[in-house]
Amino acid sequence: MSDLPFTEEEAGVQRQVTQGVTRRPVSRRRQATLFGVWRLAILIVVAGIVLLPLLATVLGGFKTLGELQTNPLGLPHVWRWRNYWEILSSLRYWRVLGNSLFIAGFTVALTVALASTAAFAFAHLRFFGRRFLFNYLVLGLMFPAAAAILPLFIRVRQLGLVDTPWGVILPQVAFGLAMGVLLMRNAYRQLPSELLDAALVDGCGYMRYFVHITLPLSRPILATVGIIAFVGSWNNYLVPLIMLDTNTLYPWPLGLMDYEGQYSTSWQLVLAFITLTILPAIIMFVMAQKYIVEGLTAGAVKG
Repeated sequence: MSDLPFTEEEAGVQRQVTQGVTRRPVSRRRQATLFGVWRLAILIVVAGIVLLPLLATVLGGFKTLGELQTNPLGLPHVWRWRNYWEILSSLRYWRVLGNSLFIAGFTVALTVALASTAAFAFAHLRFFGRRFLFNYLVLGLMFPAAAAILPLFIRVRQLGLVDTPWGVILPQVAFGLAMGVLLMRNAYRQLPSELLDAALVDGCGYMRYFVHITLPLSRPILATVGIIAFVGSWNNYLVPLIMLDTNTLYPWPLGLMDYEGQYSTSWQLVLAFITLTILPAIIMFVMAQKYIVEGLTAGAVKG
């Protein structure tokens, strides 16, 4: 009888098992690495597709008209800061920017205020017709603004708000409430119900609970709804086009149209104007992207 602990056949099987155990982690590690590389490559391609028009617009503002026609995507040979300075030193740009900030600011304030209170009622209060009213309100997500533009204009004209900023603000708030209420209601229902029970036992009313507990705990969703309302108002073209007649009241989409009509042969100035007017929305979106992600996933578990 051999003194070896394993026969040659058993030793061979043991080596195969050992090699299999050591190869599996390496194989899985390689698969994970390849998956990460492919994912990174796809993200780079998508980011390039999204950023290429924006980068071309920014760089086009630094070029002459001739260079813009011959080299639309490349770097400018001579950086002409004068194009941007001409826009910044014009009264029209600051008037358009002020109009856009005024309209967007009040749109955000009213949308957040109304949507937060309505969402709190749908999330915590029990009343007759609650489900029907909520479904009726959310149905507004399927109703585009373009389909209602004629009756909307008639109603705004009856209120005497045509050719005023409020003729743009109020319709934007109305069309933004459905998304705001839907997101906030789901986020409010994620808060522990014990907080509300304890507050009611201690004599805290619904309004105090809403102001002192719900709102401070719901900052991400408030920021999300606010950014969505701001970007939607900032880029809105149809409603201001129908409601406004005086060019001194134009927000930036209409101001750009008016500016382009005057400087249709100076596309470098038009691109510089576009860059400077979309810059506030981009800055706000980048600063609040953390809250946007948190807010959009707040109601993902419990509807």
